[in-house]
Amino acid sequence: MTNYTISNGYPMNPIGRTGICGRGVLGRWGPNHAADPVVTQWKKQADSEMALDKITKKPILQFVAIKRGDTGEWALPGGMVDPGEKVGVTAVREFQEEAMNSLAATEEEKSAWKQKFKNFFSGGVEVYSGYVDDPRNTDNAWMETVAYNFHDHDGSTVGALKLNAGDDAVGVRWVDITPNIKLYASHKDIVTEVYKRLLQ
Repeated sequence: MTNYTISNGYPMNPIGRTGICGRGVLGRWGPNHAADPVVTQWKKQADSEMALDKITKKPILQFVAIKRGDTGEWALPGGMVDPGEKVGVTAVREFQEEAMNSLAATEEEKSAWKQKFKNFFSGGVEVYSGYVDDPRNTDNAWMETVAYNFHDHDGSTVGALKLNAGDDAVGVRWVDITPNIKLYASHKDIVTEVYKRLLQ
């Protein structure tokens, strides 16, 4: 996705030096590709009316966030693209593994989810593609992601689902997108972009 140069046989971070040489904890030299699903819904009040921010009077957008087991920070339920896997497939797989605990689900549960989410997950909109600021980045290895927004317009698909943390997530919940939200790496930038697009 991002162009970079090779120096002395090593790929060089296209944004510049980080102060850490080598690959660090990343699995590959150069770009390490990930997918980040941003699953959203408009927050509802008890009477099912759309909740509005008290100050801005704009609708409140929520997204599914997972609590990372390694840092304890809230993040998008994304992950690394497996060799030969399409990025869109990765986004859906990671959401199901981390936010629905699909790795521990029965085949019957997985089949029911597949039917319920068939149309929902086929309607993803790409909201970002490229380099991301990530604490794992080094001078010679860095993260690049493709982020997709999957919006549950009336809250009847994912909004009605019981979330269940799985894989390397230790928590999962719906989180309001606010100006002072704190998220892992550059995830705040991604969810803020989704919010802007959905308000248009």
